[in-house]
Amino acid sequence: MVIMGDGMHNFSDGLAIGAAFSANMTGGISTSVAVFCHELPHELGDFAVLLKAGMSVKQAIVYNLLSALMAYVGMVIGTAVGQYTHNVTSWIFAITAGMFLYVALVDMLPEMLHGDSEDHKRCQLGHFILQNLGMLTGFGIMLLIAIFEDRIVFDFGF
Repeated sequence: MVIMGDGMHNFSDGLAIGAAFSANMTGGISTSVAVFCHELPHELGDFAVLLKAGMSVKQAIVYNLLSALMAYVGMVIGTAVGQYTHNVTSWIFAITAGMFLYVALVDMLPEMLHGDSEDHKRCQLGHFILQNLGMLTGFGIMLLIAIFEDRIVFDFGF
């Protein structure tokens, strides 16, 4: 179930990246950065769950890689859909934003509020500060990208 859910999730992330790149380059890069910041802890968590379920490290890496490949499938479809039907692009963004919020509110928020680890019970203030620092850093990165998106220029020299 973890692999299937993660594959579907990665597919929708790929759809968003593909649709964003079909709209413009800066939107694609900012969406890619957002997905990367969102996916890195998510994939590490999935890897830990697979190890906890009894898989070997090699099996967990292979299954995690297979589910991550769904992002490329989604990106190709998102790019194709975004190139030929511009009115669907906003729907892709809306669905993906909803998924980001769902993951944040359903998966991450309860863990942040009710972490059961013994290590965290010793220094609750430090844990609270670290969690909020991570969230504020993510918000800050996305805010900077949103503010300066129009000024980002790519000169590849081709």
